[in-house]
Amino acid sequence: MADETTRHTDSGIEIRPVYTADDLAGFDPAEQLGEPGRPPYTRGVYAQMYRARPWTMRQYSGFGTAEETNQRFHFLLGAGQTGLSCAFDLPTQMGFDSDHPRAEGEVGKVGVAIDSLEDMELLFAGIPLDQVTTSMTINSTAAILLLLYELVAEQQGVGADRIGGTIQNDLLKEYVARGTYIYPPRQSMRIITDIFAYCRDRIPRWNTISISGYHIREAGSTAVQEIAFTLSNAIAYVQAAIDTGLGVDEFAPRLSFFWNGHNDFFEEVAKFRAARRMWYRIMTERFGAQDDRSKLLRFHTQTAGSMLTAQQPENNIVRVALQAMAAALGGTQSLHTNGFDEALGLPTEKAAKIALRTQQIVAYETGMTETVDPLAGSYFVEALTDAVETEARRYIDKIDALGGSVAAIEAGYMQDEIERAAFEWAKAVDDGEKVIVGVNRFVDPEAGEPEVFPIDPELERRQAERLRALRARRDQAAADAALAEVRAAARGTQNLLPPMKEALRAYATLGEVSDVLREEFGVYQPAR
Repeated sequence: MADETTRHTDSGIEIRPVYTADDLAGFDPAEQLGEPGRPPYTRGVYAQMYRARPWTMRQYSGFGTAEETNQRFHFLLGAGQTGLSCAFDLPTQMGFDSDHPRAEGEVGKVGVAIDSLEDMELLFAGIPLDQVTTSMTINSTAAILLLLYELVAEQQGVGADRIGGTIQNDLLKEYVARGTYIYPPRQSMRIITDIFAYCRDRIPRWNTISISGYHIREAGSTAVQEIAFTLSNAIAYVQAAIDTGLGVDEFAPRLSFFWNGHNDFFEEVAKFRAARRMWYRIMTERFGAQDDRSKLLRFHTQTAGSMLTAQQPENNIVRVALQAMAAALGGTQSLHTNGFDEALGLPTEKAAKIALRTQQIVAYETGMTETVDPLAGSYFVEALTDAVETEARRYIDKIDALGGSVAAIEAGYMQDEIERAAFEWAKAVDDGEKVIVGVNRFVDPEAGEPEVFPIDPELERRQAERLRALRARRDQAAADAALAEVRAAARGTQNLLPPMKEALRAYATLGEVSDVLREEFGVYQPAR
């Protein structure tokens, strides 16, 4: 007898046993699909997609000191990586120098420590910044890292109009899901829109924000919540920029997105396709964008860190491969694949190479890049894409009714919804309803000791010593004068980035610049 138990996706969308043409009654291919590279972009933002070239293979790196991360960058570029992606340690993310008491025990642990222009010079030593693009996962201090990158490019003789890359710069999701915020939301929105304007005028090839569903999903959201909350945040950013006087087509072409590649294979493919279609409609119907580039949802995907297991870690290689395939079938523009050992610590060099080779096998051995959107027209995939969009729109309508993303965050609405979804997932795993191989089924009674990335216990001391030496030899008067200009800008309405850049050029530190803004803007304290 057939199993009559009702099945659902991770977002709770019911899955029928069989899909037929009846499930697409009223489906209009011209309206819902279109052609690849044409509205509504369900099938991809480019006509040829991966037939022209594969997605950018951008492995996430960053640990310890700038010198160590620079070595890993060179290793990955030598192994065939086509773009750099940098993680920063928690003190850097939170605007604290490495010798600050709040940094103790965290320097270089989950990313590279960057305190000053000197560190940034070491991080990109020997890497021509006009020949690579760099993605930097940084939010509260995103403006500082962008300006340091621009200053290093200038030292190399590379003009700002010739550098390309992305800063995450997505503070709203920090309040929702991740927590590396410094300033209150409305002051953070000022910094973000200042970055939009600065890059419009000076760094036209830079993606000024990577509006991120990744961390929302890592916090426990469903796929539907991931795209709904992320697109609501994106709406808030667009509206904030327009409210400052920017025209939508002046900044929207440089917006990008960052999604999670999770385990529910077909729902993930549907999620990517639905998000692309929704963004096209939001930008045309809500904001009246005229430039076709403003309507494209271009995105990076990272495989799901929260789905990596410490038990039987080699199984993660298979999980990552399937997540990568879903991202490619969904039309990602760039991809990071996690190391199989990241549930245990930072990825070893062996794990990083396997993760990169996974992408290369998917791109060059599976045949999936030979045609655009190969799953288009599938009864199941098209019905699921429509269902994901319908459920996500309901969330967006609710957030609009609350006054938009900032108001919804201040009211705790998104946080509560994610917390509820995370609880339901955890309960399903505990009850065995959701199978995690090696964790709640097919468990090995004995496990060997895995290789773990080593952390140098002397790293923090050496980094602090280098920072103190920098402060001792810099022109202190010049640094103080430049920081005073940052303070004046914060008290006024001018763009913050030009005076920040001059302070960093004078070797003021990341912590010193952040402290000026902390003193002027205040520090965000959640209501609950």
